[in-house]
Amino acid sequence: MTVYYDPYEVGITTDPYPTYAALRDEAPLYYNKRYDFWALSRHSDVEKALSDWETFSNSRSDILELVKSEFDMPKGVMMFEDPPAHTMLRGLMARVFTPRRMAEIEDQIRQYCIACLDPLVGSGGFDIIAELAAMMPMRVIGMLLGIPESEQVSVRDANDANLRTKPGAPMKVADADRIADGRIYADYVEWRSANPSDDLMTALLNVEFTDEQGVHRKLTRKEVLHYTQVVAGAGNETTGRLIGWLAKVLAEHPEQRREIAEDRSLLLRAVDETLRFEPTGPHVARWMARDFQAYGMTVPAGSAMLLLFGAANRDERRYRDPDTFDLHRDNISHLTFGKGLHYCFGANLARMEGRVALDELLNRWPEWDIDYATARLAPTSTVRGWEHLRMLVN
Repeated sequence: MTVYYDPYEVGITTDPYPTYAALRDEAPLYYNKRYDFWALSRHSDVEKALSDWETFSNSRSDILELVKSEFDMPKGVMMFEDPPAHTMLRGLMARVFTPRRMAEIEDQIRQYCIACLDPLVGSGGFDIIAELAAMMPMRVIGMLLGIPESEQVSVRDANDANLRTKPGAPMKVADADRIADGRIYADYVEWRSANPSDDLMTALLNVEFTDEQGVHRKLTRKEVLHYTQVVAGAGNETTGRLIGWLAKVLAEHPEQRREIAEDRSLLLRAVDETLRFEPTGPHVARWMARDFQAYGMTVPAGSAMLLLFGAANRDERRYRDPDTFDLHRDNISHLTFGKGLHYCFGANLARMEGRVALDELLNRWPEWDIDYATARLAPTSTVRGWEHLRMLVN
């Protein structure tokens, strides 16, 4: 077996799909000796693993470097828990992250897109990341949480810094607690507790629930900060990357882009097929809570496992013609948001942001190209997308 895969290798990340195909065919259960992790790449295996939390545990987070670190994971962070704690934490989140609240912010999201894009009409070209994609998700999270606009940029930058990696190297984990402690929101939470409003933060401060000890109570300040960090961190990098991929993929499929411009009922299909074709989060990690056997090998308990969404989403065992971008495929289901217990909480919010952003781009520019000379991928192993992507428009 000659296939080599690691998530830090810049050459692989630039175009991972040939490597993914080789993994699926030659090493569906792959072991990387250098970084000591395993990887599953076939759709059926990844899908099964996502549903089997008793073997593929989230208790050491879903980031490879954290799973591999020596640190204890902070308690009470939804993404770092399995049932029963996870069930309670997620149920609580569902009570504050309601469809009504989501629907109310759609118009705010649209107004924000309009304000960003209108000044660019007639410009001939602009960096979609700098002008919209890098800013919009944090604005949306700010709208949900009620964070003042003046503070949203510094909050986004602090969040992004947590996920940065040097090209070709794992992320340094100095302090696991900091990944999700929400300390950058502490002053704001205090202010909001004295100035309640109709936002997610106020809802988190006031929600009452019965915890796993059977005590009926409100969230502690520390727990509110954890939740705030989860909401802000989860929706930030990945959604911004989605907008960049929509711009690039549709520049490269102009007939399908023109179809969407003519028929806006295709917007959501475009978003989902893009998420399948170029997933913003190419993989998640799991900690193996017990031995796992497949393909004649045993993965010992305590190992780190990567579930390769980017490979699973293009598995020809599951999809017809998987390397083709096709708005009209029969079943555009994908694993980019995960599945089962840890299915992405912000999936519908991310879809809405992608749909509204694409709608507003098409309202102004039914035609565009990409300036490949200046396009640059972001240097991070946890998400995959563009740091600079200049759209050329008429």
